[in-house]
Amino acid sequence: MRAITARLLWPGLLGLCIAGYWIGWQSGHAVLAFNLTYFGLAAVLLVLERVLPYEQSWMPSDGQLFNDIAHTVLNKGLGQVIAATVAIAGVSQAGPEAASGWWPGHWPLWAQVSLALVVAEFGLYWAHRTAHEFRAIWHWHAIHHSVTKLWIVNTGRFHFLDSLWKTGFAMAVAWVAGAPKDVILWVLAITTYIGFLTHCNVDMRCGPLNWVFSTPELHRWHHNRDPIEGNCNYGENLIIWDVLFGTRLLPSDRKPPVNIGCKDAVPETFLGQLAYPFQAWARRDFWAKKLG
Repeated sequence: MRAITARLLWPGLLGLCIAGYWIGWQSGHAVLAFNLTYFGLAAVLLVLERVLPYEQSWMPSDGQLFNDIAHTVLNKGLGQVIAATVAIAGVSQAGPEAASGWWPGHWPLWAQVSLALVVAEFGLYWAHRTAHEFRAIWHWHAIHHSVTKLWIVNTGRFHFLDSLWKTGFAMAVAWVAGAPKDVILWVLAITTYIGFLTHCNVDMRCGPLNWVFSTPELHRWHHNRDPIEGNCNYGENLIIWDVLFGTRLLPSDRKPPVNIGCKDAVPETFLGQLAYPFQAWARRDFWAKKLG
């Protein structure tokens, strides 16, 4: 019974959230529907983390609850609000028909959203990958990887520069493609739902979905403390660009390590974490001058 439940949870919960948002969208109450599905999904996952956990050693507190919530509210929330505000301002004269360029505005909304997920994911993939491969950018992304356990509360634990970096990449690609406001807002909503599901400490087995979507089974490998294996599975919503660029990792012969984190000396306090990238850059400049 547990195995069946584990296989149904990921697609079932995502499907319910999308259905709820769609009902609100159709009735003109999209904001209310999003908030209900957002907090409803959070509540359900918090319960499931207690009754159907993936990893028991991640159950105790890591002392980062306040920091996780503060980053989510101040930084991730800020990035999403800015993205949504700019998107609305950019196409304020019309609704879904306000597509431009080559964007197929005549397609049904579901088809446009599906296409937008693929297009936006290209930007998200490269924003995420560069944050791992370039040290200067990694300094702000290290805040997210400094967690020592995965659960839904640290889903939004991103430095605000990291949030703006990834959102900027994705939105830029969507705007260049000509995606309209409604499609972009749908992508933002789905990204939020999948983010919760990706980071939750719930036993979910996704099977073939691991070849299409970013799932918790894939994302746990991404949080590997060893960068040789951790620099993989960069997808935010979809995993298709990882498949195409050879960065998908899901070994079948072993489980991902539960001793996750990163080797950076990230501060324990919220303000220290906000300051960390700037301090790291200052240290790099100092040593560059000394060595020069």
